[in-house]
Amino acid sequence: MVAINLKTLLEAGVHFGHQTRKWNPKMKKYIFGARNKIHILDLQKTIRELRHAYSFVRNSVAEGKTILFVGTKPQAQQIIQQEAERCGAFYVSYKWLPGTLTNFETIRKSVKKLEEIEEMYKSGVFEQLKKKEAKLRTKKMQRLQQLLAGIRNMEKLPDIVYIVDTVFEEIALKEAKRMKIPVVAICDTDADPDLIDYPIPANDDAIRSIKLITSIIADAVIEGKQKMQTQITESTEIPVSEPLAKEDLEKEIEL
Repeated sequence: MVAINLKTLLEAGVHFGHQTRKWNPKMKKYIFGARNKIHILDLQKTIRELRHAYSFVRNSVAEGKTILFVGTKPQAQQIIQQEAERCGAFYVSYKWLPGTLTNFETIRKSVKKLEEIEEMYKSGVFEQLKKKEAKLRTKKMQRLQQLLAGIRNMEKLPDIVYIVDTVFEEIALKEAKRMKIPVVAICDTDADPDLIDYPIPANDDAIRSIKLITSIIADAVIEGKQKMQTQITESTEIPVSEPLAKEDLEKEIEL
């Protein structure tokens, strides 16, 4: 697990928010200042909230709970898939299907349909079809595989949803809230933190920032699974650096 300190966060560009004119006033408590009309996030608060999120995910997974990673915008897709697969979590990285949480039975039917088509393909049924029909079924199979890749083995609703960019993933967020599923999310300066159970104030556009935060959440999942398997009762916290004084933080980000 990466040790979290101000230098690591700064190097990943975690502190850069959106343009000041695009902010959500509810994020004011997480904002340190502004530079060149760009909001700068308070990294001390990022570390604090990241610790809370880490502990929640780790302890929940240790209790046997499951988590779904969500991030479908271009710069998040590969990261979400890689980190979810690394920690053994479910994920949606290609496209959020409306009803994934609120109409879960339909999603399960789609998975069953995919399995039927795959079985037909493996058994050679496609070879007996007309070329056009075989092509259409192959295309449908590939489409379903792409859409359902990270959730085809998710047989019940997840206990936690982790989201990269709740503004972009508005539908996923709304579905999670409707189903009363706790949400952990990267929360940039344009987001509404009140909608998120465990908001992590951070840059949700930069690849390095998304990678860093997501890898930490994945580490929490891994540690939770290890804790469950070994029945460890002691609690360990995410390593952090000593807090910097305000003047030192100003110097670091050159406000």
